Amino acid sequence: MARRHKPRRGSLGFWPRKRAPTAVPRINRWPHGPAKPHLEGFAGYKVGMTHAIMVDFRKRSTTSGQEVSVPVTVVETPPIIVDAVRVYKTGPKGRYVSSEIWNPDLDQRLARRRPIPSKDEDAEKPARAKGAKKESADGEDLVLVVHTQPHLVTGVPSKTPEIFEVRVSGEKFSERLEWSKALLGKEVKMEDFAHEGEMVDIVSVTKGKGFQGHIKRFHVKLQPHKNSKHRRMIGTLGPHNPSYVTYRIPQSGQMGYHRRTEFNKRILKIVSDPSAYQVNPNGGFLHYGMVRGTSVILHGSIGGPSKRLVRFRLPMRFRGGQEKIDIRYLSTQSKRGG
Repeated sequence: MARRHKPRRGSLGFWPRKRAPTAVPRINRWPHGPAKPHLEGFAGYKVGMTHAIMVDFRKRSTTSGQEVSVPVTVVETPPIIVDAVRVYKTGPKGRYVSSEIWNPDLDQRLARRRPIPSKDEDAEKPARAKGAKKESADGEDLVLVVHTQPHLVTGVPSKTPEIFEVRVSGEKFSERLEWSKALLGKEVKMEDFAHEGEMVDIVSVTKGKGFQGHIKRFHVKLQPHKNSKHRRMIGTLGPHNPSYVTYRIPQSGQMGYHRRTEFNKRILKIVSDPSAYQVNPNGGFLHYGMVRGTSVILHGSIGGPSKRLVRFRLPMRFRGGQEKIDIRYLSTQSKRGG
């Protein structure tokens, strides 16, 4: 008799399947980056997908050295602006902000997101700077508070900047602090974060699908057609003991709009000038329009709909090196059908 194979439906590693608290994903873990100070994260707006013909760079692939067609995703990455340097320490109740240094001339567009203090309210900023200098010898972690510039992206209707933290790598805390203070108020470009041929992790919030039944949500099998009541119903709610329905039973609920991390996405190309390297298909990308700024072409697909903010991170699980990418053709055919 054949051995029955019944894998469970739905990984418990993604439990609970509830809505993300915000469309801007939060990164809880950062890798051990380079020894010198370096920004470990970035952000961009998802544009859409197309396909490219490139030389297969994977040495163990059966098509190594040959031209292959691959799906690619385009992400528009306008520069981000550094607003503050934040120093963390660990106490009895966990991590806390020990000191921070804010840029005295904040972008006025930040008023859409948070109150901006006037220059007359800057009495405590010298004390904050002094505290950060005092912590430079024994600080435990250091991050930059940055914000995006959606007004530079014509495909995104919102002009409200998103604010988030990005960790700064490095061995010596004093070098990280001085390097970060030099970036206050300045723009950081995608080229400062990563280069072509490198791997990055993508953190995004997936496309929301609302309240769905357990058949669509967990892909359990339909009941046979002889079932007297329902076909789209699970066969059992679990054993008699324990006498309650456990969380392992596939049931209906929220589907989509979850924060997910995709490891090891290869950067195929960084396009700083769209007029020199054609990225836009005829008629523009569906639900987005035209890319007019710096963009990144990634190998494969990423989570989330068009226009959603996705965050980049230095790879956590990749130990390889940078590859030389040879793109022979990037499709610019219309995505609107007809």
